[in-house]
Amino acid sequence: MTPSTQPAANQANKPFWRTVWFMLLCGGLVLTLAIGVRQTFGLFLSPMSLDLGWGREVFALMIAIQNLVWGLTQPIAGALADRFGAGRTVAVSALLYSGGIYMMGQASDPTSLHLSGGLLIGMGLSGTSFGVVLSAVNRVVAEEKRSLALGLVGAAGSLGQFTMVPLGQAFITTWGWPFALTLLAAISMLVIPLAAGVAGKAPVQSIESRQTAGEALAEAFHHRGYWLLIAGFFVCGFHVTFIGTHLPAFLTDQGIVASIAAIALSLVGLFNIFGSLGCGWLGGRYPKKYVLATLYALRSVVIMIFILFPVTPFTALLFAACMGLLWLATVPLTTGLVGTLFGPRHLGMLFGLVFFSHQIGAFLGVWLGGYLYDATGSYDIVWWAAIALGLIAALLHWPIEESAVKRDVVEQEG
Repeated sequence: MTPSTQPAANQANKPFWRTVWFMLLCGGLVLTLAIGVRQTFGLFLSPMSLDLGWGREVFALMIAIQNLVWGLTQPIAGALADRFGAGRTVAVSALLYSGGIYMMGQASDPTSLHLSGGLLIGMGLSGTSFGVVLSAVNRVVAEEKRSLALGLVGAAGSLGQFTMVPLGQAFITTWGWPFALTLLAAISMLVIPLAAGVAGKAPVQSIESRQTAGEALAEAFHHRGYWLLIAGFFVCGFHVTFIGTHLPAFLTDQGIVASIAAIALSLVGLFNIFGSLGCGWLGGRYPKKYVLATLYALRSVVIMIFILFPVTPFTALLFAACMGLLWLATVPLTTGLVGTLFGPRHLGMLFGLVFFSHQIGAFLGVWLGGYLYDATGSYDIVWWAAIALGLIAALLHWPIEESAVKRDVVEQEG
C-alpha cells in the first residue's frame, strides 16, 4: 500500500525521514506519548484530593479548565501548523506540556493546580494531539487511503493509553503522586525530537486559487454539515472526558480496588486500537457520517447496560473493553470528514474549531461529574445525560452531505 499522494518513484527517491511512512511512525509516537500521558490524569483525582484535603470538584475543575484551554487554543495551534509547519508547533507545545505536568506535581493550592494542570497542559495538548498531527497526516496521504491512515495514527493514541495508564499507576503506587508527575513530565519531553518527523506545512496553492483563512472560515460557517459535526463532537468530548476522569473514582465508590480501575482505563486504550483501525477501514468503505452515527448510538447502549446492572470487577472491565471499541475512533473519522468537505489547505484550523466544541463538551462532562457528585453523592445524573447526548449525536450526523464543497477554482497542491 502506498498512501502518499505523490508517485511511488518520488517517495523512493526521498530520504527515509521525509517519507510518508516515517511521518506516520513519528505522528503515531507523538500521540502515543501525549495522549497516553494525558489519559493517566484520572488516576491522580483520588490521591491528590485526599492528600491535599480537596473535594473532587477542585481536581475536576482543573481537568475542565485544561479541556477548555485545549479547545480554545486548538484552532490557533492548527493555524500555526498550517502556516509554519506541524513540527515546530509540536515541539513548542511539548515544552509547555511537560512544564505543566511538572508544575502540577508541585501544586499546593487550587490556584496553582488550575494554572499548571489547567492552563499550561491545555495549551501544550493543543499542539501535541490529534488536531495538528492528524492534519499533517491528512495532507500527505491519498484520498482512497486517508481514512485507514488516520485510523492507524489515531490508534497510536490508544496504544499510549494502554501502556501509560498502568505505568502511571505503578509510579503512584511506588513513589507517590508528586514524583509520578515528575516522571510523566520527563516522558512527555520525548515528543520534542519526534516533532521533526511530522514537519511540513499546508499544501501550496496557485495564486489564483489561494484561499485565505478568513475565506475558509466563512465557507465552513455557511455549511450545515460543519455545524452538525461541531454539535456531534461536543458529545464525544462529554463522553470520553467524563468517563476517563471519573471512572476510577466511580469504581472505587463501588468497592472496586484502584488496580482494577487502572486496568479498566488500559483496556479502553487497548480496545480502541482495534476500534480506531476498524472504523478507519469502515470509513474508507462506507460514508463516514453513518459510521459516526452508529458509534454514538452504540455508546449510549453500552453506558445504559453498564449502569443498569450491578457493578463488579468483571462488568467494569467488560464496559471498558466495549467503550474502548467506540472511544476515540470518532477522531480520525471526523478529521477525515472535515478534510473531505473543505480540503487540506486549512484543515488544521477548521478541525481545531470542531475540536473546540469537543472540549466544551469535555469541560461540562468532567466538571459536572465532580460538581454533581459533591452535591448529590452520585454520578447517576451525568451517566443518564451521557446516554441522551449519545442518541442526539447519532441523529445529528445522519443528514450531513459527505461531499467536497464546490468552488469556482479548485485547490492545487504544489
